[in-house]
Amino acid sequence: MAPPLKIGIAGLGTVGAGVVRMLARRKDEIAARTGRAVEVVAVSARDPSRNRDCDLSGLRWFDDAVALAGDPEIDVFVELIGGHEGVAKAAVEVAIAAGHTVVTANKALLAHHGVTLASAAEAKGVGIRFEAAVAGGIPVIKTLREALLGNRIARVSGILNGTCNYILTRMRDEGLSFESCLDQAQKLGYAEADPTFDVDGFDTAHKLSLLAALAFGVQPDPDAIHVEGIRSITLADLEAADELGYRIKLLGVAARTESTVELRVHPTMVPKHWPIAQVSGVTNAVAIDGDAVALTLVGPGAGSDATASAVVGDICDLASGSSGTPFGWRAETLRPAGKAAIQRHEGGYYIRLAAVDRPGTAAAIARHMAEQNISLESIMQHRRGRPHGGDRAESAEDPAPVVLITYATNEDAVRRAIAAIEIDGVIALPPQVIRIEKD
Repeated sequence: MAPPLKIGIAGLGTVGAGVVRMLARRKDEIAARTGRAVEVVAVSARDPSRNRDCDLSGLRWFDDAVALAGDPEIDVFVELIGGHEGVAKAAVEVAIAAGHTVVTANKALLAHHGVTLASAAEAKGVGIRFEAAVAGGIPVIKTLREALLGNRIARVSGILNGTCNYILTRMRDEGLSFESCLDQAQKLGYAEADPTFDVDGFDTAHKLSLLAALAFGVQPDPDAIHVEGIRSITLADLEAADELGYRIKLLGVAARTESTVELRVHPTMVPKHWPIAQVSGVTNAVAIDGDAVALTLVGPGAGSDATASAVVGDICDLASGSSGTPFGWRAETLRPAGKAAIQRHEGGYYIRLAAVDRPGTAAAIARHMAEQNISLESIMQHRRGRPHGGDRAESAEDPAPVVLITYATNEDAVRRAIAAIEIDGVIALPPQVIRIEKD
């Protein structure tokens, strides 16, 4: 049997401690299946006195993660610190320079610096493994990098943020407001005190940039992605979607077009019968459409066990002798993603308007849609709403919610039509627009 694979772990939070426990618990099986023992020999964290519910006796302790990264007595550096700058970036750079393969769960680091780090790793002849960086315990990185190499991928899309999926699920199932569901998510630890990164779509964009690199050979670049979050989604939207046969999900979508790769993150209506529409709570899902195989992977997108499982899976691959390029393509072949041209996106649209009650309103809406060659599949008008909330009785002066469902059109036409409707003054509130994915 080959000599043990020696591991240094920087970051002993819930995931890092989970990795230590899992490797200890499964050490005999891992050695038997990979042909090589795996040993954690050194760790680094801020507080050596903290109880982490794992056996750290006999391990060398480093106060400085960068020093651990350069330690000549380790083979693999596991980075579980987080953040795309500072210590995490410096430590990964030092580990690569020292000839150590890196295993990381750091999506932000790879989304912002993936090409540079991959180039350095390839030049040094070492690897970067990052299964835990996207969708937690779902093996989507391995699937794209290895299992589906025989396919030409047309599209990768998914629910990549459990916080947003939890909020949308509770809003739909319990009739709660966005604010109320966000508060519950924060109390349960699903959302940070500052939830911006999650609910405004940036976390999903980081993950999508890595999936796009693997599927299409484009450079990871969150700035190339059109990003919208879920703050604008209301109960009225969820109820209308249900009535129309859809669910609303925050999706990350990377799709091959004739000339480029379209990258977008936004709330999306998906048919109820799609597997991804059935995914509730904090669960993640990724759908991959290839020319030979189409599949949907569903599983826990976060949590100490799920993320530790992905980290350990990468370590076991290394123990088996598997390496390869970080993104499945050599770094110099990765081409720029290009800024998402969302105005050229084509598809169906859900448009909710708070129409004022006066003669000519319906005609003005219809005229501006027709001027942009937008055909309407259906029009729904619900009872009047109260634009500013409150308990007062409804009044004839309240706007009337009108929902338009378009046939396939382009984003630019929809935006031009809405702008003209707003100029006419026939709607009382900013319109809601949600893209629709159909069979």
